[in-house]
Amino acid sequence: MKYQISHITEYHYAESVILQPHTIRLQPRSDSSQILHAFDLQVSPQPQQLSHVIDLDGNTIAKGWFAPQPTRSLTIQTVSQVETTRINPFDYLLEPWATQLPIDYPTLLAAQLQPYLTGQHPSLAAIDPTVMQFAQELWITSEGNPTCFLGHLNQQIYQHCQYVLRETGNPLPPGITWSQKAGSCRDYAVLFMEVCRAIGLASRFVSGYQEGDLDNPDFHLHAWAEVYLPGAGWRGYDPTQGLAVSDRHVALAASPFSSYAAPVSGSFNPGGISAQMTYQLIIQAI
Repeated sequence: MKYQISHITEYHYAESVILQPHTIRLQPRSDSSQILHAFDLQVSPQPQQLSHVIDLDGNTIAKGWFAPQPTRSLTIQTVSQVETTRINPFDYLLEPWATQLPIDYPTLLAAQLQPYLTGQHPSLAAIDPTVMQFAQELWITSEGNPTCFLGHLNQQIYQHCQYVLRETGNPLPPGITWSQKAGSCRDYAVLFMEVCRAIGLASRFVSGYQEGDLDNPDFHLHAWAEVYLPGAGWRGYDPTQGLAVSDRHVALAASPFSSYAAPVSGSFNPGGISAQMTYQLIIQAI
């Protein structure tokens, strides 16, 4: 599929502020599953310097530094043309040693995957007991098969949780999301990741876009999870849609920590001034 995506994000401040450095993660990635053909970024007020860099997770991000001049607004506008190429999300064979859970990773691979195995709080070894029980039940019903486990997990969240549109705020703790059986797409993604980690599967948080209903002009930013499967690499699962990710999703950024995949992050001075965020998102198949 080929898409043109227009995305305008506006921040309006109750009083004049001085913008501090901002990180913008709105450039679609280009990899084996999607190709970025064109990208344009416009920021107002115009930054004194705008630097495009590759972060630790391989995402292309923009870092903006602003002049110390008061402003009542910040506007970030992007236009992207992207081609998604993964028609079959199951076009892989797992490594022979990775066909049963828990996976016994080779030492070097386990070291590389450590941030994706430890989760949002690496210093805390404990996983919510509710999430751990959920993972163990899925492990039993899937007979330890990784692909079945992920499919069952995806469907359990999709079928038993009520979707709630929540534009701002950090993801809820996964135990709360599963206990109340409700949440936003980012809540579902974090829950999915934590269940995977409970059973020893490396996972990461992905922010991006999802095609949805192209006849419905009401589009929103989206979030889902990717799981590292030896032999298959990173594979996406969208518990909000109950789907394995194929060519109807466009990824922007991925990280083991949801805050490092946020589309925009930054601050302003003085603190404590209220801000309102609005956005306009148009996704067109071309």
